[in-house]
This record gives sequence, C-alpha cells and structure tokens, in this order.
Amino acid sequence: MQAKQIVARVEELVKPLCVEAGVSLWDVEFEKEGGQYMLTVTVDRPEGVSIDQCEQVSRALDPMLDEKEFDDMPSYTLCVSSAGMSRRLKRPEHFEAFMGRTVEIGFYKPMNGMKQIEGTLAGYDNGAVTLEVGGEQTVYEPKDIAAVRLAVEI
Repeated sequence: MQAKQIVARVEELVKPLCVEAGVSLWDVEFEKEGGQYMLTVTVDRPEGVSIDQCEQVSRALDPMLDEKEFDDMPSYTLCVSSAGMSRRLKRPEHFEAFMGRTVEIGFYKPMNGMKQIEGTLAGYDNGAVTLEVGGEQTVYEPKDIAAVRLAVEI
C-alpha cells in the first residue's frame, strides 16, 4: 500500500471514530521522519480538543490498523493530536474556513529575500494562495509554498 492509499483508507476509517469522540477530522499524514514512519491523525473542535478525545480516537483506530489490509505497511508510530492554534492549512476547506484571517506562508526558498511572510488570507485557488500585506495582494504559487499556517494572534 502506498502512502496516499494509506492516508485515504485511514481517513475513511477514522471519520466515524472522530464523530463518536465529538471532534472533526482535520488531516491524516503518513510520512517518514528521521528514519521512522509517522501516521499522524489531526483532529479539531471549535472549543478545543482534550487529551481524552485524542486517546479515544487513538484507542479505537489502533486495532483497525492491525487488520490484514495493513500488513504490508512499514512499521510506524501512530499519533493522534489536536490541530492547535498555529494549525497547518492544506485542504481547500481549511483555507475557506480561515479566509480573512492572518496566516504565515513558509517558502521552499527565499522569495524577495524572505523565507516566510505573514499577511491576511485573501484567496485560495487550486493551491495558489493570495495574501494581502499592507493593502497589496500577492498570489503565491503552490510550487513555492512549503507550508501555510494560521498565525497565532495574541
């Protein structure tokens, strides 16, 4: 099973578990980090996510991942966590939900001498992110964007 297939199948399995725990599914990732694979399930809830809710999802999902269909999956660590305040925006619905909010874009390589920029999320179209900074709007292409995170406003 390839990483994309694993992610799709885990999303399918975990959505009803999230509903039972009173949270919504934010994201699923299966990535190699420092020689070890991590299966990360990120959940969310407007009032915040408790450790008990993360544990509930993890305990319900864990035996499902022991099923035969996952036998060829490499050894991994399962992590269920909250999206957090500085959550990463990846899906169209993430961008839609936070339109008009302050975000931080990190670039693969410096753009105009900057490795990252903060501004108001003004648009999202098929991976391209429009950011407003000082009254000016700039569109950043997906090939240049390493990550977009919700900025923590204190």
